Amino acid sequence: MDRSSKLLLVKIIIDFTSVAIVGFTVLGFYLFGQPYQRGFFCNDESLMHPYRESTVTNTMLYIVGIFLPICVILCGEFLYAKNTNGQSSVVLFGRVIPRWVVLAYHKIGSFAFGAVANVLTTDVAKYAIGRLRPHFIELCKPSINCSLPINHHKFIEHDQFTCTASNVTKRLLKEVRLSFPSGHSSFSTYVMIYLVLYLQLRITWKGSVIFKHFVQLILILLAWATAMSRVSDYKHHWSDVLVGMLIGVIVSLITVFGIADLFEERRESGITNAGHGDKSRAMEYDAETTMQVNNGSADHVR
Repeated sequence: MDRSSKLLLVKIIIDFTSVAIVGFTVLGFYLFGQPYQRGFFCNDESLMHPYRESTVTNTMLYIVGIFLPICVILCGEFLYAKNTNGQSSVVLFGRVIPRWVVLAYHKIGSFAFGAVANVLTTDVAKYAIGRLRPHFIELCKPSINCSLPINHHKFIEHDQFTCTASNVTKRLLKEVRLSFPSGHSSFSTYVMIYLVLYLQLRITWKGSVIFKHFVQLILILLAWATAMSRVSDYKHHWSDVLVGMLIGVIVSLITVFGIADLFEERRESGITNAGHGDKSRAMEYDAETTMQVNNGSADHVR
C-alpha cells in the first residue's frame, strides 16, 4: 500500500470513528440514561392532556431524515461532477476514486456528523432537565390525591409519589420525562435546513427562477409540520418545540458553514473567475496601448 493510500485510509477511519463515538454516546443515553426526576404541581393543567400516538413516528422521522438527504446528495454530486470539468486526484489502493464519490463523501460525512451531534445536544438537555410531557398525568397516574385542598397549588416532589399506571411500559415512563427540548423538531429542522442550503448550492438551473425556492419551501414546510404535530399530539409544550427548532437551525448552520463549508467551491470559483477577468482586462488594455503606440508611430512617419 502506497503512502497516499495509507494517509487517506487513516483519514477515513478517523472520520468514521468520530461519527461512531458520538453515535454510541447517543445510544448510551437511549439505553442507560436516566432523566432528572422532576416533580409537578397538582393544578398544572399543562400536564393533564390526553395521551395520543405520534403523527410523525420515530421510524418515519429517521428513515426520511437519513435517506432523503443521502439520496439527494448522491444524485446532486453525480450530476454536478458529470456536468463540470474536473478530474479526481484521490487515489486509493492504486485506483482513482471518481470525483462525484469524493464530493459526496465529504458532504454526506459532514451531514452525518452534524446529525448525531444535533441528537446528542438535544439528548443532553432532555436528560439534564427532565421536563414532564403534557400527557404526564394520564400516563403516570401519580399516587397522590390532587383533589384534596392541602395539595392544591402544592409542588409534589418526585419522591412523594409513584406512577400507578399498570399498562404502561418502563420505556414510556422514562420518555414522559423527556419533553424539553423536542427531538423531532430539532432533527427535522436540522435535516431540512441542511438540504435547503445544499440545494441552494447545487440547483443552478436557469429555466425557472422559482423552482429551486419552491422545493426549498416544501422542505421547510415538512420540518414545520413535524414540529407542529408535536404540539397537537400533546407530546411537547410549545416552548419545547421552539427550542428544538432553534437547536436544529444552529447545528445545521454550524455544519454547513463551519464543518462542511459547502459554499467554499463557489467562493473559489468566483475568485478564479475574477482572476481570469482581471487577466483579460489587462490583456485588452495592453492591446489597446500597443495599437495606440503603433498608430502614433504611423502618423509620425507620414
